[in-house]
Amino acid sequence: MKEAESWSKRVIIIDEHQHEVPYSKGLTASAIMASGVHPADAYEIAARIEEGLIGEGRMRVSEEDLHRLIYNTIRERMGDRYAASYEKYHSLSSMQKPLVILIGGSTGVGKSTIATMLANRLGIVRIVSTDAVREVMRAFFSHELMPTIHTSSFAAGEALRQPLPEDVDPVVAGFREQTSSVLVGVRALINRAVAEGYHLIIEGTHVAPGFLDPSDYPGAFVVQFIITVSDESLHRSHFYIRELETQGSRPFRRYIEHFSDIRRIQEYLVTEARRRQVHIIDSFNLDVTIAEVMEHILDTVHSMEEGTRARAAGSS
Repeated sequence: MKEAESWSKRVIIIDEHQHEVPYSKGLTASAIMASGVHPADAYEIAARIEEGLIGEGRMRVSEEDLHRLIYNTIRERMGDRYAASYEKYHSLSSMQKPLVILIGGSTGVGKSTIATMLANRLGIVRIVSTDAVREVMRAFFSHELMPTIHTSSFAAGEALRQPLPEDVDPVVAGFREQTSSVLVGVRALINRAVAEGYHLIIEGTHVAPGFLDPSDYPGAFVVQFIITVSDESLHRSHFYIRELETQGSRPFRRYIEHFSDIRRIQEYLVTEARRRQVHIIDSFNLDVTIAEVMEHILDTVHSMEEGTRARAAGSS
């Protein structure tokens, strides 16, 4: 009993105006990680904040005071850049629109890993792979009707029925045809997220620049970017790691046999991204990549919010 009473005295209560909740190091660390801070540093900061409040005897703290305390601690521990990113992330909680993140890139650049880590840091529970969309479509459309969706993205050119001009790369042509088909389902997913107001991450090779236009979805904050791996040796090693992680269900040899085709698709995606001003993130270190991705998302949404407020002010 005494132990329970002693524990209750160490519980910090956050006053959120309409209700009260106990302070959570885990939730605080997640919010801090959303600014790009490494998980270990984020948990250290969250623990330091808790210890500081208890040491000062502050067992009740307002939401605003806690926010300022987190901001100042991040600034002191990690610097102005991360503190500014946390401030932008904090503003996401008041967003009036859902956030839709579109992650593109060729096979094997780490899109699904990045999507999972982003979902964890942003508290997003819905992640959809375009490969999953393609798999569903395969169940409804036969190989005779839509041959390209029954192959891998880098081998879709082999399924093309019509002869191509000599100057057209069949790998890219097949990829484009498959992408056009798969994105019918992807657009439906985005429309559903906008209609129901939930956040969504869509990742996949088929999230290609020029096929999806974020401005077509004014009811959401749509952030699009592509991941690349410019280092060929590093890119090739990803497939070996993938084979180990999937116990051989995604064999290294098959991807390496098509590695030049995969690189050609990456070159196409980069060219289109530059032409259409879609953000490109070259991944060489996962922690650095996640930090850059988070910064891009927060900066983009912040800019969109400011634009929305400016238009609202101009029309009033």
